[in-house]
Amino acid sequence: MKLAIASLLVGSAAAFAPGASFGVRSSALNMAETATETEKAFAKLPASVKPGVVTGSALTDLLDAAKDQGYAIPGVNIVGTNSINACMEAAAKYGGPIMVTFSKGGGQFIAGKSLENGADEASIAGTIAGAKHVHEVAALYGVPVVLHTDHCQKAWLPWIDGLLAASEEHFAKTGSPLFSSHMLDLSEEPLEENIGICKDYLEKFAKVGILIEFELGVTGGEEDGVDNTDVDSSRLYTQPEEVFYAYEQLSQVEGGAFTCAASFGNVHGVYAPGNVDLQPIILYNSQKYIQEKIGSEDDKPMRFVFHGGSGSSVDDIQYAIGAGVVKMNIDTDTQWAFWDGVRAYEAKYHDYLQGQIGNPEADDKPNKKYYDPRMSLRAGEESMAARLIKAAEDLKCVNVLN
Repeated sequence: MKLAIASLLVGSAAAFAPGASFGVRSSALNMAETATETEKAFAKLPASVKPGVVTGSALTDLLDAAKDQGYAIPGVNIVGTNSINACMEAAAKYGGPIMVTFSKGGGQFIAGKSLENGADEASIAGTIAGAKHVHEVAALYGVPVVLHTDHCQKAWLPWIDGLLAASEEHFAKTGSPLFSSHMLDLSEEPLEENIGICKDYLEKFAKVGILIEFELGVTGGEEDGVDNTDVDSSRLYTQPEEVFYAYEQLSQVEGGAFTCAASFGNVHGVYAPGNVDLQPIILYNSQKYIQEKIGSEDDKPMRFVFHGGSGSSVDDIQYAIGAGVVKMNIDTDTQWAFWDGVRAYEAKYHDYLQGQIGNPEADDKPNKKYYDPRMSLRAGEESMAARLIKAAEDLKCVNVLN
């Protein structure tokens, strides 16, 4: 890893080191922890990155390794344990990290759609429940897993407040937050307000080792309650001056770590060719602008993320990775893949799924092993995992652990 990255980017290993307020540890414990930290779990990653949920300095080490080595991590929206497990299964197969991403609506679905959610109580409870599931099983898959939340607009901040409270409680018990990172999407607000609110939250996040992802410009299309289908096209393209303003402001937060979702024509969903005009050159221009402003030797001082990745060409994806994109969001394609697996299962066993008893083999033969929900759901998991392996190939995220 370049020294320039380690010294200039926010969120270095020292940035999340616990302060004196968390108590003085015994020298024996410190020595044991130091030995553990220097034992590499993955040959191609820093020693801080271990199998399981990755947070704090280990997360920034992982993202910087991705930027330095030229790959991006799939960031996948999930809606329950089936899609969560499909993500981690895929990561184990392609040999790389994965980002499991909860939306506000996804969290509500995990808790149960019948529940009241007027104060975001179901969204908060469901997202926390999903995160705890990941913490329990992630290490078994043998890969680094980033626990992230997706678009949170201004009106939804109470959802993040509830999740932050859970992370603070988890940090007090374990020394690590429950969540790795949160995205605040305040792109509908004026730039100064957007970054001002993000800065306030980053002050809180930094105390427990949570990274913030923020958005500049607007990602078009519609996703999980965020509808930008009619937005003015000029807002789909972020300017380098805006990126630098955000970088400068957020860099002032001690111990803060951040990634930037800068819009370069991104659109949620999948559309016919020619309907989306991606301009990833914006990311290159922004990196150059920041580099010149801060006088850095690092030609990629900002960690970028790519929203609206479903349906994008491999050329656009890999060109964006060259500009410092460390994560690409995937939702529409994986939703289809899960459904397509279920659809194919039903088509294959259609005649065995028309009643509890009776199929082409015999009128009195039971069909329980075919309509057991685990069978069709497993088919969905397998199809989704296969699609994610293809995504990892596009993102050059294959065999990046060992």
